[in-house]
Amino acid sequence: MTTATVDDVLIDTNVLLEATDERRRHHADAVALLESGAALTVSAQVIREYLAVATRPVTANGLGLSMADALANVREFRREIRLLPEERPVLPSFLGLLARIPCSGKRVHDAHIVATAVAHRVRTIVSLNPGDLSGFTPDVAVITPSQALGPRDSTTAREPVRRWRGAGRRSRTRSP
Repeated sequence: MTTATVDDVLIDTNVLLEATDERRRHHADAVALLESGAALTVSAQVIREYLAVATRPVTANGLGLSMADALANVREFRREIRLLPEERPVLPSFLGLLARIPCSGKRVHDAHIVATAVAHRVRTIVSLNPGDLSGFTPDVAVITPSQALGPRDSTTAREPVRRWRGAGRRSRTRSP
C-alpha cells in the first residue's frame, strides 16, 4: 500500500473539471491549487469520471472535449498529481464504509473515493461539493479548493498558467 505524506490531499473530479473550463466559477482556485506545489493525489476513479464528463457533449452537462484533448489533460494533470493505485486494501475499506454508512446510487462512487483516501492514509479530500464526500468517516476531512489554498494576498496574486485544453478549445497547451 502507498503511504501518504502528512500533507497529501486527494483531488475530486470536479476540481479537475473546474481547472479545465475557464468559464466555471471556481476555475482560478482550481488552477491555483493544481499549480500550488502541494502534495496532490488522485484516484483512478477520479480520472475515469473526468474522462467521462470531459468528453460528454456540452448539451449533456459535459465539456465537449475530444478524447485526445481529454487524455492530453490527464497527462498534464499527472505531471503534478500522484496516482493512488486501486489495490486490494481499497476494497475492504470501501465495503466497510458501505456497511457503516448505507448509501445507494451515485453516492456509492463518493464512498469509493473516500475509501481510497482511507486505504492510502490520505486525510484530506479537496472537492467543490464537500457534502457529497462528507459523513463517511471522521478520519478524512473534505475541504474546498479555496480552503486548501488558505488566505492569499490579492496584491501578489498571479495569473494562473493555463496548461489544460479547455472546454470548446482544441489547442490549449502548456505555457512555456
